[in-house]
Amino acid sequence: MSAGLDLAALEPVTDAIESGAGLPEVVRAAARALDASLVLIDRSSAVLAVAARSPADEQSLMADAPGVTSLPLRVADMQVGTLRLRARSQPSPALLRLVATLIASEVERVRAPEHASRQAQTEFLHAVLAGEISERDDLIARAKELMIDLDSGASVIVARAHAHAPAEEGWRARVLAVVERGARTGVSRCVAASWERPELGGAEVAVLVPGGDEAVARRAADGVLRELEAGLPGYTFSVGRSRVATDPVDLPRAANEALLATNVAQGREARSLLAFEETGAYRLLLSSMSENPQELQRFFAETVEPLVAYDEQYDTELVHTVETYLEADGNVAGTAQRLFTHRHTVRYRLERVKELCGLDVSSTDGREKLSLGLKAMRVLGIAASGGPASEAGTGAGRVPRGRSGGG
Repeated sequence: MSAGLDLAALEPVTDAIESGAGLPEVVRAAARALDASLVLIDRSSAVLAVAARSPADEQSLMADAPGVTSLPLRVADMQVGTLRLRARSQPSPALLRLVATLIASEVERVRAPEHASRQAQTEFLHAVLAGEISERDDLIARAKELMIDLDSGASVIVARAHAHAPAEEGWRARVLAVVERGARTGVSRCVAASWERPELGGAEVAVLVPGGDEAVARRAADGVLRELEAGLPGYTFSVGRSRVATDPVDLPRAANEALLATNVAQGREARSLLAFEETGAYRLLLSSMSENPQELQRFFAETVEPLVAYDEQYDTELVHTVETYLEADGNVAGTAQRLFTHRHTVRYRLERVKELCGLDVSSTDGREKLSLGLKAMRVLGIAASGGPASEAGTGAGRVPRGRSGGG
């Protein structure tokens, strides 16, 4: 232990912990011990306590202004939060380490029951959406144990976020916290959980919204997108909402609807939020997505995949050109106008499409196959080059092969 360590400075901190005064008092005592301004943030990015001299001081701590240090709080090998501080005088490293250890232990002690409850809700949500609870009465009873009322049904929201640049540690937990906060602007009692899928390049969160009122579900989805846009600058989002499942045993189907809507929204520049009813012809492919994704993948491989691969390798826009051409009803001049390019460029690209995948856009059969191939790409959640999940090594949110009947 450092010779310069002032043990007396720790007494107010240990007194606050021993008396059960709560995290705000512990942090205030720690601020006095360190002669610093402090903000305590948990692992989901929620602010637990602040000890600052003014609102402006607090804002600068939250914004990582010059002179602010972020100190990870760990218990064993698990990070339980972050302590942001601006010291007015330099505390000894030993004192800083002891204070951080005390606060980390108190955070874990105070939040442990909440984490246990969250874990139970997460396990329940995963089981429901995967169709592992097939009996209606059992499902409703287990939901009530967690204070969730599914008597009148529920709906599902799936939100996906992709970072444009390398993200900071714990960003997926932050996405979960933001999505949950947004959903609760529409309905206070909902359950949110992350989907951990190795093939997904971004973060994905599923939300169970209890109740049979579609307007409530719509408000929850709107709240999710609003909070994501406000709380996570530098990210791209897609949010999908299912229909209401009036019978809770239909929730796996609702999860697939929300996932389909999310995949389709991911491919649309103008729409970050999409309800299942708004997916149009994509709805016809829902059963293929959930029951036979391999066949859908095969059709994609036979039609559009060579174009996606070419775009990724050479940074071209063949997929976008085909999409725009089909939207323009096969009109080259209209396509060129929408793409802000020359008609000759469009014709050249369409000839390249024919060479790569053998489909001629000038024929009805070629256009139909390309249109279905593009829909298969969206349903599978595969982003074209330049999309929000085009960074190397990602799977662009593809539908997991083993999730039959679940979301």
